[in-house]
Amino acid sequence: MPKKIRELKNLLLRAGFMVSSGKGSHTKWSHPLLPGKITLSGKDSADAKLYQEKDVKNALQKLEEIQKEQDEEGK
Repeated sequence: MPKKIRELKNLLLRAGFMVSSGKGSHTKWSHPLLPGKITLSGKDSADAKLYQEKDVKNALQKLEEIQKEQDEEGK
């Protein structure tokens, strides 16, 4: 069963992403450690598209890798 748009937004918020801009039902999310932005479209109650779930998953994985590298460098 697909996640809801609001669930994806909550995942991004908990990971430290910020809403950088938005127009209509589109919101652009950015993180200081990651280049680029993630765009989510749709109402909060709508089912997320498969590509949206993949985009969020990939961004969270990249962020985790960067944070691990920074932790290792700091030791």
